[in-house]
Amino acid sequence: MTSFLEELRWRGMLHDFMPGTEDQLKKERTAAYVGIDPTADSLHIGHLVSIMMLRHFQEAGHKPIALIGGATGMIGDPSGKSKERNLLTEEELRHNQNALKAQLEKFLDFNSEAENAAELVNNYDWMQDFSFLGFIRDVGKHLTVNYMMAKDSVKKRLSGEGEGMSFTEFTYQLVQGYDFLHLYRHKNCKLQMGGSDQWGNITTGTELIRRMESGQAYALTCPLITKADGGKFGKTEEGNVWLDPKRTSPYKFYQFWLNTSDEDAAKYLKIFTLLDQHTCEELIAAHAEAPHQRKLQIRLAEEITTMVHGAKALNQALKASHILFGKSTEADLRELDAATLAEVFQGVPQFEVSRESLKNELEIVEFLASETAVFGSKGEARKLIQGNGVSLNKTKVDLNKKVTENDIIADRYLLAQRGKKNYFLITVI
Repeated sequence: MTSFLEELRWRGMLHDFMPGTEDQLKKERTAAYVGIDPTADSLHIGHLVSIMMLRHFQEAGHKPIALIGGATGMIGDPSGKSKERNLLTEEELRHNQNALKAQLEKFLDFNSEAENAAELVNNYDWMQDFSFLGFIRDVGKHLTVNYMMAKDSVKKRLSGEGEGMSFTEFTYQLVQGYDFLHLYRHKNCKLQMGGSDQWGNITTGTELIRRMESGQAYALTCPLITKADGGKFGKTEEGNVWLDPKRTSPYKFYQFWLNTSDEDAAKYLKIFTLLDQHTCEELIAAHAEAPHQRKLQIRLAEEITTMVHGAKALNQALKASHILFGKSTEADLRELDAATLAEVFQGVPQFEVSRESLKNELEIVEFLASETAVFGSKGEARKLIQGNGVSLNKTKVDLNKKVTENDIIADRYLLAQRGKKNYFLITVI
């Protein structure tokens, strides 16, 4: 088994760990878990750090457990938050769990016969049978309020402005601590991993195991990922960057990574890809010699998009990217779906034409200057067409061109181009 901690260390993914963790991992194959609250039916890239930790853990020969927090998702974790979370029904949680499992399978091997095959568990399965009195009698009595109040996540909420903290949220660390105890008892799980903001919750679990089982368990955290400019990682103007292609298209997903800064790209390459240390260092050095080529960003975007969405989706994203900036063809354009086309040309001037008008075969000058306002006058349109400066759907047009229904792309769009950089998206209604 390779050294898991060394792998995390060079990747910049190691923040803190309890004494004895390294010895435990060297001694035997160990089971470790990461908790994910199923508050949506998709993971977003904020989850990727802990998922990549599980991936490296499995590749190091150990056993990863992904815990879907069905019970804790009904409560809401106060860590790093100023407001209480909306609570979900059991039906919503089960739907989200199934969707998250499908996404996790892209990163972890759940299906092999190997002893370290990944497992998915849901803490609702063991918490649903607890009564309130049973929980506070059997579990709550083992930790003092003083111990729980000392946690940073609690202190920040109690001392800050706002609504304070409900009793429900206050009990979160006790419920999460019990998860660790349950997995220790039933899965021989001796390590919990998470972001650095989870340290207090994780060590509550190790304390419960010590007090209730006289056992030894361990905690390991990774740094919270930030952007070089201090902004929050994984957020755009539209919100989270999701792994579900219906929420964030592969094109937008690819563009997110492609648009990272040089400093962030060097960091993200180590954290979010499986490239080895030598390859990462070579790419960083090559980028330093020719930053304008953006080799880091391109490789980063390609690696992550392929891992999350597959090679075919990456190819689509590349073609979509080249539409604006590369020498793409009408055939490339026709391979894109309507949603991706709309995203690529978001922000360019847009017009509408009726489908009925295209049945009558519109003269190209009429189309560009009367049906739409791509040109201010027919004379201006005619002049640039004669100068070979006008394209429809990436194909140069002459004055004999007739615009018909056959020119429609993705059943709803036409793309006019005036000169090299002026695009116009026409929606057929």
